[in-house]
Amino acid sequence: MSNPIVGELIDLLQLERLEENLFRGQSRDIGTRYVFGGQVLGQALSAAQRTVEPDRIVHSLHAYFLRAGDIEAPIIYDVDRSRDGKSFSVRRVVAIQHGQAIFNFAASFQVQEDGAEHQIDMPSVPMPEDIAPSEQVPPEELAKMPVKLQRWLGRKGAFEFRYASRRNEIKPEKRPPQQQIWFRLIDKAPDDDALHRALLAYASDFHLIGTAMLPHGISYLQHNVQVASLDHALWFHRPFRTDDWLLYSMDSPSARGARGFTRGLIYARDGRLVASTAQEGLIRVLPD
Repeated sequence: MSNPIVGELIDLLQLERLEENLFRGQSRDIGTRYVFGGQVLGQALSAAQRTVEPDRIVHSLHAYFLRAGDIEAPIIYDVDRSRDGKSFSVRRVVAIQHGQAIFNFAASFQVQEDGAEHQIDMPSVPMPEDIAPSEQVPPEELAKMPVKLQRWLGRKGAFEFRYASRRNEIKPEKRPPQQQIWFRLIDKAPDDDALHRALLAYASDFHLIGTAMLPHGISYLQHNVQVASLDHALWFHRPFRTDDWLLYSMDSPSARGARGFTRGLIYARDGRLVASTAQEGLIRVLPD
């Protein structure tokens, strides 16, 4: 691993252990107004994974975002060892800043077992090599935006995204609430399955809320559109690597009451379904 951006993200997920069940994580400013939800997901999973036996693999996690996270302050992760059975372990994690809970999280871990197996086929989309890299926002458009948003759009992140269907975020058109996006780390990561699961938790928060906005022709770039993750669920099905291409296939069955609900299926490029997600997000259009 030679790319410093990827190294910084991996370091972000390597928490400092304060006590047996207490961890501290730092935040990375990626241009969002508050702490990026995927960061808290990945760090909470990292904390939980460090309290279970190595032969127990996380198969599901469920989380609620309670308060906006302060980018300038560290986050404390308090892990409760709820249960250790013969086959399953359950962990609850509370993320704390400034004396208040900002995030609740629960994850279940299982000893690997054989059993019945099936999956839904991967949708037919162009392979990532056949899709041009995403274009940057034109400089004249970027200059009109707030400084934070300029950093978000102008940054080079740890993940590369390639869109099966292009979308103009500055002038979005109404379209059906579904999209497919290839993504991967921009550099190789260590051979550590627990790290790759935390990295996937981090990346899984990208693009879900955006899918629910597609049929309304609105974008998070608009000054009067307020978006935030409210809850998030992630299920792990099969082994994967985040430094190989993964396809994120998303759809949004419903939006109502300033909330949009989105589902996602994540496939390896060989067609294996490796993970599934679900999220409800705030989508609030404010008066001009």
